[in-house]
Amino acid sequence: MPDHPQAELETGASQHGNLVQFLLWIAARPRTYAETMEAWRTHCPRLSAWEDATANGLIDMTPEQSTVKGEAVLVLTEKGRALLASNAPIRDAQPGHDES
Repeated sequence: MPDHPQAELETGASQHGNLVQFLLWIAARPRTYAETMEAWRTHCPRLSAWEDATANGLIDMTPEQSTVKGEAVLVLTEKGRALLASNAPIRDAQPGHDES
């Protein structure tokens, strides 16, 4: 039995890789909403990592981990961390990408 059950997601298979990349980017360090929108904004409905992550409860906003008082940052939820853990081969196979 796996340590992390596969999370049930409402996303197409073609979007799954993009969603995992998005979660990895957030997992690297807490991100502000503005930073996230700047880096991941899209007008293409086929690249909906933000929408998929929020709709599936994979990310949350919290002021606790922010370095700026009163500014909330995005962090992975337990479900988001479990999804990444269940995709370890995908995560390990990712080429180095900008984590800034």
